[in-house]
Amino acid sequence: MSNVRQLRYQPRDSSAGGVEVLSFARLRELDDHETQRADFYVVAVVDEGVGEVSIDFDRYPLAPGSIVRIPPGAVHRWDDMVSVDGSLVLFLPTAPATPATRARAAPIDIPGVCEPVADAELVSAALDHLELELRAAGAGTPAEIPGLLLSAFLARVPRAAEARYANDSLFVAFRRELEAHFRGHRDTGFYARVLGYSPRTLSRAVQKATGRTAKAYIVERVLLEAKRMLAHDRFTAARCASELGFPDASGFSAFFRHGTGLYAGAWQKRAISNLVEG
Repeated sequence: MSNVRQLRYQPRDSSAGGVEVLSFARLRELDDHETQRADFYVVAVVDEGVGEVSIDFDRYPLAPGSIVRIPPGAVHRWDDMVSVDGSLVLFLPTAPATPATRARAAPIDIPGVCEPVADAELVSAALDHLELELRAAGAGTPAEIPGLLLSAFLARVPRAAEARYANDSLFVAFRRELEAHFRGHRDTGFYARVLGYSPRTLSRAVQKATGRTAKAYIVERVLLEAKRMLAHDRFTAARCASELGFPDASGFSAFFRHGTGLYAGAWQKRAISNLVEG
């Protein structure tokens, strides 16, 4: 049985266009300290206090000014949040107003925590305006307002190191196709054909954006999902093989060992031990 609580987006106000803002006080009321996986984005801004958040297999300390990015599907847990105050913006991938602003939001697909930034006042102002409009949402409120203000807020959120890809349409498209097909396709050629480019052109775009080859990027994505399954869902190697499109457990085990240096069973035992201790 999975040790991860699945969270589905259930807005309190359907007129808000797939975006909602919660306080950390409200999070404490709802959160039962379980490990979670959501089908929506979370961007949190810490105003006061210290705490910690675990995202996939990394732990991040939180302090005033920290900004947390949690994309859909990332396994996460909030810890030591008693003193933390601030806001969490929850939204669906379709919530930003236009394709251009959705592309602008793409860097938050890279999970992590940003340290306090120089334009913190602009981040705060954009968040305040979004909250104000959501509180006032109702009859007569233009439907596009939440998406536009969400886009303004996301434009102020600091970017991760890889975020230079945000304006690279080929890499953004590659990431989208990878999310849709990584469970069955691990070869660069497949994604190149789907996108209408040569494997070399695709690999150059990935290398420019991430410093890694397209093949390495695909392998990392499959390994991440395998680790989630082993550590949180407690799947066997055979179950992982089935879920990720490998012909058999031995093929998956060889892939996993090549990528991590450990057999799947040994990695699983160590990961579960670390989770229990954490």
